[in-house]
This record gives sequence, C-alpha cells and structure tokens, in this order.
Amino acid sequence: MAPLREKIRDLEKSFTQKYPPVKFLSEKDRKRILITGGAGFVGSHLTDKLMMDGHEVTVVDNFFTGRKRNVEHWIGHENFELINHDVVEPLYIEAVDQIYHLASPASPPNYMYNPIKTLKTNTIGTLNMLGLAKRVGARLLLASTSEVYGDPEVHPQSEDYWGHVNPIGPRACYDEGKRVAETMCYAYMKQESVYHHYTLFNTIPPSQALEQLRVIVNFVVLSSLLQVYGSGSQTRAFQYVSDLVNGLVSLMNSNVSSPVNLGNPEEHPILEFAKLIKNLVGSISEIQFLPEAQDDPQRRRPDIRKAKLLLGWEPVVPLEEGLNKTIHFFRKELEYQANNQYIPKPKPARIKKGRPRHN
Repeated sequence: MAPLREKIRDLEKSFTQKYPPVKFLSEKDRKRILITGGAGFVGSHLTDKLMMDGHEVTVVDNFFTGRKRNVEHWIGHENFELINHDVVEPLYIEAVDQIYHLASPASPPNYMYNPIKTLKTNTIGTLNMLGLAKRVGARLLLASTSEVYGDPEVHPQSEDYWGHVNPIGPRACYDEGKRVAETMCYAYMKQESVYHHYTLFNTIPPSQALEQLRVIVNFVVLSSLLQVYGSGSQTRAFQYVSDLVNGLVSLMNSNVSSPVNLGNPEEHPILEFAKLIKNLVGSISEIQFLPEAQDDPQRRRPDIRKAKLLLGWEPVVPLEEGLNKTIHFFRKELEYQANNQYIPKPKPARIKKGRPRHN
C-alpha cells in the first residue's frame, strides 16, 4: 500500500504543478520541434524559449552531460516531452517541423574523457538526425563550434575560414567530429535537399554542469584558487546563453543555409577574464597559473557581420552582466546541492525510451 500511496501523492502534485507562462499559438503557427541535447546548458535554455513561445517541444538526451533537472519544470506539460535516447541510435519519431541538433559533449574535460563517444555523437548522431529530417521533411539546425577553426591564423574568424586544426590531438575528437558533421549537412543539402543551418561560437552559460566552467566553479562555488591555464594571454570571445538562443531561433526561421557565426566579437584575454571574475566575487586570493593545455587556441574572435546582415542579430548582454548572472547561478547551485545532496527526484511524466509521441 505504501508504494501506491506514494504514486498517488506524486500524481496529485503533477496536477497542481505550476509551469512558466506559455504563449498561445494557433495550430497553424505552432511548430513541432525536436531538440537533441535539450537537457544540456544551451539546450535547456532553448527549450525554455521555445516552450514559452508556445511551440511543442520534444527533448532528446542521453544525460551523458545533460541533466533532467534542467528541464524538469516542463515535465507533465501537454506541449513537452522528454525522451531518454542516444542519437547514435536511430530515432523513430514522426511529425517534426524543426530539429535543433545540439547533442554532443561540449567542454574539453567531457569530450576528452570519452573521445570515441564524442566522435560517434557528432558523426553517426548527425547522420541519424539528417536521415530523420529527410524522412519527415523537417528543417535541421546543426550547432557547430568555434573549435572547427582550431588555433586560427586569421583574426577575426569569418565563416569562410577553413581553420587550422590538429586532426590527431587531444581535442581532435570534438573539432574533427564537428567538421565532419558540417560536411554531412552540406552533402545532404546537395544530394537530398535537406534544408539545414549551422552555427558557431562560445557561450557563458548559467546552467552548466559544475565541471564544465572550471574558472568560475573552482573559484566561486568551491572557494578554491582561481586557476588560469598558460600565461592567460590567450583570448576568447564569450557571449551569454540568452543571446545565443535568440540567434539560434532567428537562424532556424531564416532562409540561410550556410555557416553563421553567432558569437560576441568582444575579445578578452583569459587573464583579464579571470581578474574580472575575481573582482565580481570580491576575493583577494591569488591567481594560480597552470601548464598550458595542448592545442589550446591562442586567439578566438568571431566575425559576425553575416549574422548582422542576414539575421539582424548581435549579442546584447554585456560580459560583466553575463558573469554576474553566472556567479549567481553557481551560488544557488551550491545551495541546492547542500540541501538536496544533488539527487533530484524525477516527477511523474511521459519519459520514454526512444518511442515516438506522434503517430
């Protein structure tokens, strides 16, 4: 009887669950959208936007780096479905209008931990999504990466730059996997008329696994030394995740079928970035310098003229504001872990293993 009573209590909670406000769309305007990697840091924010905009969203994730907690506030909503599935295996689902293909480990610790898995996700996984797009007549957006430019010899990097990549280094599983994925998209467009878009560049996410943003996590959340790899002279151009999400949606709904840089052209040395974090946190501790990582790019800065011209898009969240939001997130995350031992209990929902919602 006890298990039955617990199930009844969980069911009662699902009826009274409060969801974020959702816009009403007519059936004509409402899209059926699939997001692979939708429980990850970018995917979950994209899920939030598309759900609140009134669309039907199916999130597909194998939870290798994504977390159910990132999207659990939508579980049970009539427009939302969560499927536990690895895109390396074919996905049999029907009636999809748009596919955002975000599935892949995205931080060096994660993709170097399992390089073969990373390669399979970006190659076989992309092939499966392109096949699905062809079968159901959906548009596909591939989330590529600035890593396809490698350690660039041209600054800033425009979409027609071919890159300077080490194909056998520790980062190659991710860099080359994404490059192959881009080639697959191009081939499917030419041979199979699959309409696709793809996009590049880095984010400052407020919803990312703790090991993925070492500079902030170790310093802000774990109160350890602020660590910088190498001299800190390497530059990066970071954007806040909300800017990226807006760019992704604009790109998906455009007629552009070639690579587009969605990034922040404001370039900062890593050391400057670290000092800014230190000041925002109000710490007086020293910065610890560690050996430079192999194949770590020395400069990264996107040329976003194409995004401005064709999409009317550019980032609007300033670096300091984005960092403040990120620091706030990690402090809340630490509090959550302390109170919940970081074992979120899934709510009753339609969580299926690779089964279609639509017939």
